[in-house]
Amino acid sequence: MHDLTGGEKSLTAPYALTLGWLSVVFISGAAALIYQVAWERVLYAIFGINTEAVTVLVTAFLLGLGIGSIVGGWISERPGCRQLVWFGAAELSVAAFGVISIPFYHAVGNVTLGMGRAPTAVVTFLLLLVPTLMMGATLPLLVTYAVKLSGNVGWSVGTLYCVNTGGSALAAIASVTVLLPFLGLQRSVWVAATCNTVVALIALLRDAAERRRARTTTSLASMPT
Repeated sequence: MHDLTGGEKSLTAPYALTLGWLSVVFISGAAALIYQVAWERVLYAIFGINTEAVTVLVTAFLLGLGIGSIVGGWISERPGCRQLVWFGAAELSVAAFGVISIPFYHAVGNVTLGMGRAPTAVVTFLLLLVPTLMMGATLPLLVTYAVKLSGNVGWSVGTLYCVNTGGSALAAIASVTVLLPFLGLQRSVWVAATCNTVVALIALLRDAAERRRARTTTSLASMPT
């Protein structure tokens, strides 16, 4: 098998990320959609639902994901970057914000009560932009890590994006049929924050294990024969 650069690769190389790691990507994508559905519900309730509100919310979410992807890609390519550490930090940041997001949004709504359309649009935009930046940064970090393991850019990008999107699609259905009707906004967001925390801990533990193996290998290589 050949990679995109024509180099010879092992037949098992594209599968360097196991089913467990693909599950991490799936869960991360699911958490992002739970947030999107829940945050849109609460922000619509606070600021109203009309064409302008829908436009601002969707634009903020997509712009945040896009800029976050650019930033995540830039960070992941820096020399010596520990992609799993950055990924874990981004996931934990999203989880921390998610835990407080619903009461925070309600508090901001009370403060901005009676504001005009333009100020309300700016506030709504900023409320979504920061957490979505963190979400957007996660996938490029994992893709770069996968490329490092497999050596196959096409497989890494295609597979991880597919799995991440699959998690988002399932979460979109589950949010409106199970989570929100039975758990409500706050508990649904807690479910998403728990997902973020779990995948962050898995990533950080994996990074720690890889560093231990690297130190062991270096020590063995330096031993006199």
